[in-house]
Amino acid sequence: MNRRSSALAVAVLVLIGGAPAPARADPAPPRLVWGECADDLPNVPLDPAVRCARLRLPVDRSRPHGPTFELAVARRAARVPARRVGTLVFGPGGPGDSGVERIRRGDRFSDELLDRFDLVSFDPRTVARSAAPVCAPDPAPRRPPIPLAGPADFAAAVAWNQALWERCRPTSAVFDHADTLSTVHDLEALRRALGERRLTFHGSSYGTLLGQQYAERYPDRVRAVVLEGVFDHSLGVRAFVRTQAAALQDAFDEFVAWCDRSVECVLHGRDVRSVWAGVLARADRGEYAPRTAFDVTAVALGMLAGPRWPQLAAEIRGMDAGSPPGELRLSVAVGVFCADWPAPVRDYDEYAGLVREATAAAPDVRYGAGLLAVQTCLGWPAPVRNPPHRLRVHTRTPLLLLNARHDPRTGYAWATNVARQLGRHGRLVTYEGWGHGTYQRTDCTTAVVDRYLVDGVLPAPGARCPAAP
Repeated sequence: MNRRSSALAVAVLVLIGGAPAPARADPAPPRLVWGECADDLPNVPLDPAVRCARLRLPVDRSRPHGPTFELAVARRAARVPARRVGTLVFGPGGPGDSGVERIRRGDRFSDELLDRFDLVSFDPRTVARSAAPVCAPDPAPRRPPIPLAGPADFAAAVAWNQALWERCRPTSAVFDHADTLSTVHDLEALRRALGERRLTFHGSSYGTLLGQQYAERYPDRVRAVVLEGVFDHSLGVRAFVRTQAAALQDAFDEFVAWCDRSVECVLHGRDVRSVWAGVLARADRGEYAPRTAFDVTAVALGMLAGPRWPQLAAEIRGMDAGSPPGELRLSVAVGVFCADWPAPVRDYDEYAGLVREATAAAPDVRYGAGLLAVQTCLGWPAPVRNPPHRLRVHTRTPLLLLNARHDPRTGYAWATNVARQLGRHGRLVTYEGWGHGTYQRTDCTTAVVDRYLVDGVLPAPGARCPAAP
């Protein structure tokens, strides 16, 4: 991360929903025709082991003969064909991450998986090469700050969001059909087009929602599903905001403890919480304008995901000396995100209650990503296409969940709650360390996932992997 910029990738889910409808038989998907990928990634040369294709699918599954779009797909061939197990489909996170780019880069997988699976992924609806909308903000109106400061800001945020979506909508055939449940059906069509009898899947972060809902809709077609950095699609809006803020506070507490004991921290020997509070106070006084206290918090959210504790300490020292935080850059597939998660916040008073909820759960970091999630979807049409609900999964093979104990984005409380919903149809492995994304953190986390995907071997109940030294 550039010292003067902070990227914030959020994703979120909530509220109540009904039972899933039974899975329906799909018409046979078109054949995948593999060819050379477009040379569109800087510093990533084309690799003959990687081929690309486009899968033409219905925009709306309820209208199989209606309008269509093309799903961009990439495949990296197994390096040792004689030991090939099958095809592993990777579910990208975000929402907004490109699976095609993950396959092109090839850096998300262990050597064993690279040897033994054809690795396949895709750009989900509205992402990158799959009917991505062109919806740049109108430069005329000012985007309301985060958090909103009053009723006028609340009304402006709704108007700003709706104007943005109106610019997006005509530029993408799938903008109003981008929810994760629609992508579940795309994933099933992809499985069939690949000729796989059952699905082997590894979902990361927001991609875990895709894995959960696929297993719910198509339980008999699951071979193995890994959920790494687990999203909980069953929370009400207050619980969502509270748990996201609490996860960030927990990660910040771990950073402070490291600073207190480590001379590597440039704030070692100082009262880190006091320095941090002073930085937030400067933001509240407008000393970093137009950056706000939320931009300060975003610095922590971005760097604690690594975790990149030394860099965060340096950033805090710089802000304490007067340097402003970097600009908040939100890159999220709104058509996916807002269609999966309703933000039923009627007015500023309700919104202010959520701000208080977050601050109570996270007294040092105040907000968490949850408030940005709420603000991103204010004004989205109700009801949403993919309403949240408690999971009802009944697969022969339990799903494998992997989560860090101190994850600032998909907090450990989410993983444990999803594991409770899965019951005997899920198995949670705890990484006793820090950061967002745990698969290749240690030999233990890598082996747990690889043995499950390759051999179908589940770890023992309550399995844990120690933190990296």
